Amino acid sequence: MAHQHKCADIGDIDSKMPVEEEVLDLSELFKVLGDPTRIRILCALQGGELGVSDIAALLGVTQSGISHQLRVLKQARLVKYRRDGKAVYYSVSDDHVHTIMAMGLEHINE
Repeated sequence: MAHQHKCADIGDIDSKMPVEEEVLDLSELFKVLGDPTRIRILCALQGGELGVSDIAALLGVTQSGISHQLRVLKQARLVKYRRDGKAVYYSVSDDHVHTIMAMGLEHINE
C-alpha cells in the first residue's frame, strides 16, 4: 500500500510567512555572510574581541581590507566595537551571531 503524504495547509503557511521587508532584510544578511573574508573575521571574533591589526595578521589580509569588511559587518549589525584610547576593538554583536555561525557549520558538516 502506497504511503499517503499529507500536504501542508497553504493558508496556514501563508499566515506564517515573513513580510516582504523581512524577506529583503534576511536576503541582505545572507549576502553579507556570503563573503569568505567576512566569515573568517566572524570566526576569528568568536574567541573574543580583537583589533584590526590582530585580525589582519591572523587572516593574512591587509588592515585596510579588514577595515572595509568590518564596516560591512557593522552595517549588518554582526559586529560591534569599543574604543580604548586610540585603540578600537571589535567583537560579534550578540549571541545570534554565534548561533548563526554554529548552525551553519553544523549544517555543512552533517
